[in-house]
Amino acid sequence: MKARFAVPNRWVFLGDLLLILIAGLGSFALRTDLGPLFIYYLPQAYWLLGVALVIKPLVYYAFGLYRRLWVYASIQELKLIIVAVTTSSVLVSLIIVVLRAAQVLPYYPRSTLPIDWLLSLVLVGGLRFSLRIVSEALSGASENRAIARRVAIVGAGDAGALVVREMQKNAQLRLSPVCFLDDDPSKQKQQIHGVPVVGPISDLARVAALRRIHEVIIAIPSAPGRVIRQVTDVCRQRGIPFRTMPSIYELIGGIVNVNRLREVEITDLLRREPARIDDRIVGATLSGKRVLVTGAGGSIGRELCRQVARWGPSELILLGHGENSIFETLLEIEDNFSSLPIHPVIADVRDMDRLNVIFEDHHPQVVIHTAAHKHVPLMEVNIDEAITNNVLGTRNIVEVCLNYSVERMVLISTDKSIRPSSIYGATKRLAEMLVLDAAHRSGEHYSVVRFGNVLGSRGSVVPLFKRQIDRGGPVTITHPDMKRYFMTIPEAVHLVLQASAMGQGGEVFVLNMGEQVRILDLAEDLIRLSGLEPGKDIEIVFTGIRQGEKLSEELWDKWAHYEPTSHPDIVLLADEDLLTGQALEHTTEELIHLAREGDLSSIVQLLEESIPGAAMHSMPAQDLTSIV
Repeated sequence: MKARFAVPNRWVFLGDLLLILIAGLGSFALRTDLGPLFIYYLPQAYWLLGVALVIKPLVYYAFGLYRRLWVYASIQELKLIIVAVTTSSVLVSLIIVVLRAAQVLPYYPRSTLPIDWLLSLVLVGGLRFSLRIVSEALSGASENRAIARRVAIVGAGDAGALVVREMQKNAQLRLSPVCFLDDDPSKQKQQIHGVPVVGPISDLARVAALRRIHEVIIAIPSAPGRVIRQVTDVCRQRGIPFRTMPSIYELIGGIVNVNRLREVEITDLLRREPARIDDRIVGATLSGKRVLVTGAGGSIGRELCRQVARWGPSELILLGHGENSIFETLLEIEDNFSSLPIHPVIADVRDMDRLNVIFEDHHPQVVIHTAAHKHVPLMEVNIDEAITNNVLGTRNIVEVCLNYSVERMVLISTDKSIRPSSIYGATKRLAEMLVLDAAHRSGEHYSVVRFGNVLGSRGSVVPLFKRQIDRGGPVTITHPDMKRYFMTIPEAVHLVLQASAMGQGGEVFVLNMGEQVRILDLAEDLIRLSGLEPGKDIEIVFTGIRQGEKLSEELWDKWAHYEPTSHPDIVLLADEDLLTGQALEHTTEELIHLAREGDLSSIVQLLEESIPGAAMHSMPAQDLTSIV
C-alpha cells in the first residue's frame, strides 16, 4: 500500500498566513458585530494583522510546526500547537500593548487579543483533537520509557506511522522509536509523531552507530527483496535484531503487534529485480487460439494456465497425468475465467495413441510442453522413467505437433541440461535437441526456453526449507558453496509466453538471471525473514553433494554464442553443439530401447557419449537414503 499524500509544509505556511488574517479580522468582527464600529476600528485591525503576520509564522517555525508531516498529526502535535499559538499570541499582545501605551494605537480594543488567540488556536489546531487529549493523558505513553529499547523504523509511510504510534501508546512493549529511514526525498528532515526522518535507507549503518539503535523494524510491506536484504545485511553485520511487519491492511484491522511477522514473499529471496514483461506480442499469439498445456497440474503448468487464460484463448486444454492436480487447476481456472472453454484431459505423454486422439479432437494451435520428471536425485535411481517420460514423451509431443500442424510449440528446459552431471539434465538436453531438430526440419515455430531453479515450485528448495524451519530445524544443505540460478514462478511463465511469441523456429531462449545465488545464503535469508537467527534459533547442517548434482550450473555451453533480443531480459543462443537428423533419431531409439530393457548402465554410457560435456555416474538403485 502506498503512503498517504503528504502536503508540503510550504502550503501549510501559506495556509497559516490565511488563518492569521481570518483570526485577526474575526476577532474584530466578533467584538464589533460587523457594524459601523467595525469600520471605525479597521485601521487598528490592520496593525494587528501586520504584527501577527510577522510574529506568528516565526514562532510557529521556532516550535517546529513546519517540520512535521501533518497527515500523521497526533496528540503530541496538538500540545505543541497550543504552546506555539499561545506563545505567539502573547508576543503579539505585548507588542500591541506597547503600541497602545505609546499612543500609536490609542483606541485599540484590548478584548480582541484573547479573541484572536482563541480563534487562532481553533483554526490552527482544530477542534477535532480535543477528544484525543484525554486519551493521551490516560495512555501512560511515557511509562518505562527510560529502559525501552531504541528502535529505528525503515519506511516512513502508513505502516511505519502505525508502528510508532503503537510503541508510543503501549509502554509495556518497552520500545522507543528513535528515527525513521526512508528513500523518499520529500520526507527527509520531517517528523512523524515526533520521530524524525534522518536519512535514506543506505544510511542505516551510520545511523545505527550514531543513535545507539538496539533494534530495526522494516515497515515497508511492499518492499522488494533488494531493500529487505540491504537492511538485513547491515543488521547482521552490527548484530542488531530486526523484524518485518505485516501489510497495512492487517495493521489497520487490529492492534499493531511488533512481534507479528508478515509471511516471507518469494521475491524477497530473489537477489535481483524481477524480469520485466512485454505483454504486447504475447497477446497477439494467444488471443483467440486453442492452447494446450502439458503438465498443467504442476506449479509452472498451473501458472501457465492462469496467464494464458488472461489473454482470451478460444479454448484451453489442460493435459496431465495426475488427476487430482488437473482437477485443482480446472477448478481454479473455471472460478476466475467462467466463460473460457476448458478441457481437462488425463493422459500420459508416453502414450502416442492417446495423444493422437486428443489432438484429433481439439486441434491445438499452440502447445506448451512442461510435463517432465524433474527431481534430480529421484531420476538418478529411476533412470528408465526419466528416459521414457522426458525423452520419449517429448518426442511424442513433437511428432503429434508436426502431424496436426500446430503453429507454435515451446519446450520448458533447464540450466541442468548444460554439460549435465545428472540423468535429469541429460534427458532434458535430448528433449531440447528433439524440439530444435523438428523446428529446423519443418520450419515451424518450435522453440526452447531454458532457465534455472524456480522458487516456490512443488518440491523445490524453498518449500523444503520452510517445512524444516516450521519444525524447528535443522535446515539441510548439501554443500556451503552450492550455487544456483533462481527465478520466480511468474517470471518463468512470463518467459515461456515471451518465447512462444518471439520464436520463429529453432531458438533457445535464456533469461538474463543475474548472478547465481548460494543455497546457504538463500537458507539464511529465509530463516532471518522468518524472524529467526541461523545457527542460533535454526541450525544449518551440511549433508554432502547428492548424486547428479554440481556445485554450480551454466545457462549455455562455453563455446556457444548469444545475442540480445527485443526483450531486455531474454537472450538468444546460437551455435550450440547438437545432435540432429539420423544421429539424433538413432540415439533416441536406442535410449528408449535400453530403458524398456532396464539396461541402466548402457543408458548412462550412451548419454555421456551423445551429449556435449556430460559426465554422469548413476547412483545404485538400492541407495535411496541420500536423495532428500
